Amino acid sequence: MGNRGPTLEDVAREAGVSRATVSRVVNGVRNVAPDIQRSVREAIARIGYTPNQAARSLVTRRTGTVALVLSATGRSFTARVFSDPFFGRVVDGVLPVLRRRAIQPVLLVAESEQARAQLVEYLRQGGADGALVVPLDENDPLPSMLVAAGLPTVLFGRPRDGERCRYVDLDNGAGARLAAEHLWATGRRRPATIAAPVTAPTARDRLDGFREALAAHGVTSVPVARGRFTVDSGRRAMARLLKDHPGIDAVFAANDLMARGACQYLREQGVPIPGTVAVVGFDDSVAARDARPQLTTVRQPVERMAAAMATLLVEQLDGAPSETAAKVFEPLLVVRESG
Repeated sequence: MGNRGPTLEDVAREAGVSRATVSRVVNGVRNVAPDIQRSVREAIARIGYTPNQAARSLVTRRTGTVALVLSATGRSFTARVFSDPFFGRVVDGVLPVLRRRAIQPVLLVAESEQARAQLVEYLRQGGADGALVVPLDENDPLPSMLVAAGLPTVLFGRPRDGERCRYVDLDNGAGARLAAEHLWATGRRRPATIAAPVTAPTARDRLDGFREALAAHGVTSVPVARGRFTVDSGRRAMARLLKDHPGIDAVFAANDLMARGACQYLREQGVPIPGTVAVVGFDDSVAARDARPQLTTVRQPVERMAAAMATLLVEQLDGAPSETAAKVFEPLLVVRESG
């Protein structure tokens, strides 16, 4: 092969198939037998063939990229993106699925009306083949804008009522009920909660699920303080709860970072955990394992959810049926030291 790189013809000779068959496999055409696809991919790996992306795009009209979009409304969320383990877990889940298809993610941020309009136009002009969207606000208009533009889109989280869009989600209400039932079973009778911001997509389900489970045990009033998914906001919320409701014996926080902040404040005030106040978080992120004490928490399988999100988008790009598809995951309670 001299100084030139391996070609389709080289792959075809190595695999014992035609050049046209190699081209179909490389371009993701689906009418190739699985054993032949496997032979071609093995030949590609052996000789180190790399498809010419520009030429491939002319054939497939695909860029080989998808947009991974973090979207919010009305406020800056850069600090949260870099401090919350949730977003890294989304990337960890998406990457393996995309890499198997030689698709590269492009990280885009939509934090304003102008940014959302620019993002939609970027995708309409063929900047990427589709969008994986992580909305941070319940009333974010971006998903509707993408769907209205006919752009392949999958959401992390349930879409608003009436929106036809593929998505993955967690049964957040069930997760909050797990936390409530665990606290009740361990003898906690005066629980409180550090809830998410009212605009967060998960806020209502996690708060309602916690309240409903306790109401079934006769607890008609649950003290609530709002946080912002950060450690510092969890500290401040815990301070308010202790000041206004000094008799509480348990706290359920809507994410692990806020639960970690609650634990920090309780330790500073000399309040034993879980002896006097039990603490339960939500997510089962690295923040739960690094907390002192380690957090009892509700596991959200973010990596698996993100992988499912990427799979739904790839299927859509490959021409799978266009009706709304969804995958809803079940939470799991992980009991550690804090409650």
